[in-house]
Amino acid sequence: VQLQASGGGFVQPGESLTLSCEVSGLTLDYYAIAWFRQAPGKEREGVSCISSGDSSTLYADTVKGRFTISRDNAKKTVYLQMNNLKPEDTGVYYCAADLTWTSWFIGDMSYWGKGTQVTVSS
Repeated sequence: VQLQASGGGFVQPGESLTLSCEVSGLTLDYYAIAWFRQAPGKEREGVSCISSGDSSTLYADTVKGRFTISRDNAKKTVYLQMNNLKPEDTGVYYCAADLTWTSWFIGDMSYWGKGTQVTVSS
């Protein structure tokens, strides 16, 4: 199983980025996919999660209204559209997969990818 996150970069406050998580080695249709991030010196936090089936979504309060998670099972890819980025959004962003989307709440996902760096600074 591999999850490959991409799309990170250096942006100024207020700008946008779209992260992608390409998944291989599992049937994406059956898995919830989540995004987590970790800033230097801070604990990892859950950012957003999208369920299998009806693609229900969850967001951390800190990103609600600014970030949108979506999935394209045919392309085996999950996206995180990030708008109006703030310096506090800076960190390494990871995608992860699990059969149970409630695993997002405790950060106990079965499969993890390597992260992509997002830096928001003026």
